[in-house]
Amino acid sequence: MNKKIIIPILGLISSVLIAGCFGPGVQKGYENQVGAKGIIETKYTSFGNSEVNSKDIQVSGTSFTNIRIWYPSELETSNKRYPVVVFANGTGVINTAYEEVFKHLASWGFIAVGNDDKNSWNGKSTSKSLDLIISENNNKNSVFYQKVNTKQIGVSGHSQGGVAVINAITTQSNSDLFRSAFGASTTKHELSVGLQWPYDVSKVTIPYFAVAGMGASDAGDGKDRKSGIAPLWSMIENMDQLPKSTPSIIARRRDAFHEHMLYKADGYMTAWFLYTLTSDSEAKKAFSGSSPEIKQNSNWQDVEIRNIR
Repeated sequence: MNKKIIIPILGLISSVLIAGCFGPGVQKGYENQVGAKGIIETKYTSFGNSEVNSKDIQVSGTSFTNIRIWYPSELETSNKRYPVVVFANGTGVINTAYEEVFKHLASWGFIAVGNDDKNSWNGKSTSKSLDLIISENNNKNSVFYQKVNTKQIGVSGHSQGGVAVINAITTQSNSDLFRSAFGASTTKHELSVGLQWPYDVSKVTIPYFAVAGMGASDAGDGKDRKSGIAPLWSMIENMDQLPKSTPSIIARRRDAFHEHMLYKADGYMTAWFLYTLTSDSEAKKAFSGSSPEIKQNSNWQDVEIRNIR
């Protein structure tokens, strides 16, 4: 195709992605609008029992300027170490737009780390966010001193941030610190390559859970490969590219468009990290056993589970 044609098309696609990701963000009270149905999905869609605090840290010399960390208030006085989830942003979205999601995870006992990078695809800002929380863990003057469980670190991202998740766990110097990954509406590979956001899922060796919506913005029109940001065929292709031994799940949420996946998967995202990072036996039932809840839950379809027992 002529370059003069390609460039406007990619510009249009970029605009669509930005429009799909950017907006007012996740609203307070979203957990009551999700329509969770399964027992486990319902439990972990609700907020946990912990009160939540947050801390802002300004950074320089990077493509972003702010990292905000949400955490259970009890952390300030406890002797416990806490699991961590680092977030990668969708196009045009920054940490404050996800604030309710971060609060939600913190209420379940996680340290949640987000930055304000609007172009996260390469995983560098996600990697730097991880470096920062590890640095805080080693800083005697920090509230997070010796409070991070460095064996329980996960990463989550939406849209372009789903691309960043893959790159953060496969291309960065601290990739080996991540133990679990979650990608919501990850931009399909051929579109990502066209946008110069390449990624390689064949290098993913940690537990990986990918979700998308069934609305047209994610699923496309079903007629060709050009429509949709995260259609089913792309999820299957990515899953098939994973190493055969990698624990993995794909699932699609009914009644959800691209932007809804910022929060409509929160119940199972929380359960996923509780299971894969902390070995929570109740959360495990959502994904494991002879009848995992996610496969029986009418909110979800096209569920495929591999290497999870």
